Amino acid sequence: MLEQKTIGFIGAGSMAEAILEGLITEKKVKPHQVSMVNRQNRARIKEICQKYGLDGERQNEENVTGAEIVILAVKPKDAAGVLRKWGERLQDGQILISVVAGITTEFIENYIQNRVSVMRVMPNTSCRVGRSATAMSKGSRATREAVEITREIFSTIGLVVTVEEALMDAVTGLSGSGPAYIYTLTEAMESAGVSAGLDPETARMLTVQTLLGAAHMLMESGKDARQLCEEVTSPGGTTMAGLQALRDYRFDEAVKAAVLKAAKRAGELGK
Repeated sequence: MLEQKTIGFIGAGSMAEAILEGLITEKKVKPHQVSMVNRQNRARIKEICQKYGLDGERQNEENVTGAEIVILAVKPKDAAGVLRKWGERLQDGQILISVVAGITTEFIENYIQNRVSVMRVMPNTSCRVGRSATAMSKGSRATREAVEITREIFSTIGLVVTVEEALMDAVTGLSGSGPAYIYTLTEAMESAGVSAGLDPETARMLTVQTLLGAAHMLMESGKDARQLCEEVTSPGGTTMAGLQALRDYRFDEAVKAAVLKAAKRAGELGK
């Protein structure tokens, strides 16, 4: 579906690059189909052109806003200014995909006069290694083609699910910010391993492999987290002792609070 489509990126940060890399690596598009603009840093555009083989002469505002698919990848604080500048340039039939945290499709549609399909997408930083947990929702004017194209694009960088837009703040709190929670857990486990006598490199390798193995068990066993936890916990054993320490420190409540606070902040950004 993307073979003949032109794609324009507004913003050239790490998220935009991860999406571009997925599209190129999975051979969904060829470099000549892609245009990109960045607010200030022209050196960044030059770097991306050299890395992915983009045509330097195509990297301009006209080609980006005239593309069949436009991907908005800017910081939330810059979204209104970008839309004021470029929203009126978009024409009937174009697809605008926003990966801007907290910004609703209604907010975006208010800046666009023509019948443009607006999609809202929330990937996470694991997109850089092709393992994103991505959620998408559609705006009031989005066509079925827009939904299918958005899914195809973001499937190149990981898992994609569809949710109602009212749930996108929850997605942001859970999977959007989720990698940081896992990294915090990883750091704590590594530190604990060192405190127990392991050298830092061994503690890191064992921790990372443990997280990776547990994730595969969740994905491949068909069992839920509680069942798997029960299977590894023997009465009076080491795992039970460790789990009791987590309960004593209200680990579950801390994780829930982190997700809900991040979700609340996402809603505040949107306002």
